[in-house]
Amino acid sequence: MNTPRQTPGEAFAKLASIIDTLMGENGCAWDRVQTRESLKPYLVEETYETLDALDSNQPEKIVDEMGDLLYQILFHSKIAEAHGEFSIVDVLDNLSEKMVRRHPHVFHTAEADTPDKVLHQWEEIKKREKGNQDKKSVLDNIPKALPGLARAQKLQKKAARNGFDWDQIEHVVGKLDEEVEEFKQALESGNIADMTGEMGDLLFVMVNIARFKKIDAEEALRATNNKFIRRFQHIEQRVAEKGATLKDTPLEEMEHYWQEAKNLQSSHSNKTP
Repeated sequence: MNTPRQTPGEAFAKLASIIDTLMGENGCAWDRVQTRESLKPYLVEETYETLDALDSNQPEKIVDEMGDLLYQILFHSKIAEAHGEFSIVDVLDNLSEKMVRRHPHVFHTAEADTPDKVLHQWEEIKKREKGNQDKKSVLDNIPKALPGLARAQKLQKKAARNGFDWDQIEHVVGKLDEEVEEFKQALESGNIADMTGEMGDLLFVMVNIARFKKIDAEEALRATNNKFIRRFQHIEQRVAEKGATLKDTPLEEMEHYWQEAKNLQSSHSNKTP
């Protein structure tokens, strides 16, 4: 990356000015008609594209996608400003005040010298903040729009911090064995509703195991999805080299290519830099 030629404030002001122009009277016809609802899909899309960029570990790609994500924040702020609600300055000021308020061990005299103590302090401060005092449940702040695995892990973490947790990993694994048996019984019954319910229970306890061992369940599944894509694309490549198609290729042959891809991946990961 090039050495910055301007301060963060100057760079931010430049971007804010660009958005002012795009949303202004002589600006972009598309930008000017967007609403909070119309922009929601783009916010989600840009978030996942940023995650993909982080997975790639390519700085230039990360810079590009983080910029797109930041643009969405500014876009929403400009829409709010047009409605006389708030501006990007309010967003920044609110965030600054929140970070100082929630880090009294850094900016004031409180003590929190371990990550666990910091998290506990953060939760306690958050409970006392305006808008959170009337929450009836400690789970009320978990976003409903989170992906299923991520939301399950958030729910479990929040419950665990309030004393609802297993004592040992063996107890959680025992629950997994129990849920597997219940899912098998649902399979035998052939009842879709029962299978769906038991599948949910099975996934939930798997997430609990991940949480217990400090594994991010959503990230674990994303990594496995990417691994599947790499191995399946190897199968496609090997089949194409023979001038055949996937539909015409026996499953046994595709399984051979799958194991081939698996071995190649294993040998690459074991190479020393």
